[in-house]
Amino acid sequence: MSAHTAAPDGTTAPVDAAALHRDAIVIDGLIVAKWESALFEDMRRGGLTAANCTVSIWEGFQDTVDAIVRMNALIDAHPEHLLKVRSTADILRAKREGRTGIILGFQNATAFEDQLGYVRVFKELGVGVVQLCYNTQNLVGTGCYERDGGLSGFGREVLAEMNRIGILCDLSHVGPNTAREAILASSQPVCYSHCLPSGLKDHPRNKSDAELKFIADHGGFVGVTMFAPFLRNGVQSRIEDYVEAIRYVFKLVGEEQVGIGTDFTQGHDQAFFERLVHDKGYARRLTNFGEIVNPLGIRTVGEFPNLTAALLKGGFRPSQVRRIMGENWLRLLDTVWAE
Repeated sequence: MSAHTAAPDGTTAPVDAAALHRDAIVIDGLIVAKWESALFEDMRRGGLTAANCTVSIWEGFQDTVDAIVRMNALIDAHPEHLLKVRSTADILRAKREGRTGIILGFQNATAFEDQLGYVRVFKELGVGVVQLCYNTQNLVGTGCYERDGGLSGFGREVLAEMNRIGILCDLSHVGPNTAREAILASSQPVCYSHCLPSGLKDHPRNKSDAELKFIADHGGFVGVTMFAPFLRNGVQSRIEDYVEAIRYVFKLVGEEQVGIGTDFTQGHDQAFFERLVHDKGYARRLTNFGEIVNPLGIRTVGEFPNLTAALLKGGFRPSQVRRIMGENWLRLLDTVWAE
């Protein structure tokens, strides 16, 4: 597998995409797949260095603790594939040892309930990324599928505590007012871990050019997703469509503030997706995804090397590909998690 990139003399020089991928740090900003042996084997097949892995969406404190217990057991049962991440040093260790680092992440602040002290408890359990809201209202703010009243007073306390102890704030499913107020209130960089530009497809989950520029202008970060319903060509998308979305965001935010956040849902059945389209998994229907098919060329985690090759083929320089595939994520996490 090879691609071409521009040489200093203006000619094109071949680049060994497979070798670049093997050497690169590859970090996925969001995976919510079915946690099982087949996935873990595919992570290594795809050369995935680390990933933000969802362990809580609507669950409260106790159910989230139980989910972390289960994830810890899975990591312990697959030491040849997995390593629990608490620091960027763990990510680098995972790279050296040929394993995938598991970053525990929330897609909602529901697990904090109304107890500010729970933020630190979950940090000590290994949680490194927390999205403030998932689609609708909670105690800290509002999601993207309803009228957005902004960041609550409690939400400001939660965000300040996340900043203090080193948990990355994610705003992917958060409403525009809450997101803007969180960006302005945060003393640390924040992120959209998995989003797409509404400039390519208008959808409540996609972010406008102004929103993408605003987070970048305030030191934030954008992970680009490939979730088919939000891509311009939907389920007909190919890996080139994903590269198009990455390029679009790249041009808006710059090469140091963009990365990958696939939102891989590998291994899940239709019941899982039906749950996601309802508020809290069971209440009112918020949207209709329709068919879920990842872009041709990167339908499984094991096909991650294809993305490196497609980025090179799409005109990105090797140094830019390395940044997009993981180096930018690593720098962001190192900044936020620093003790």
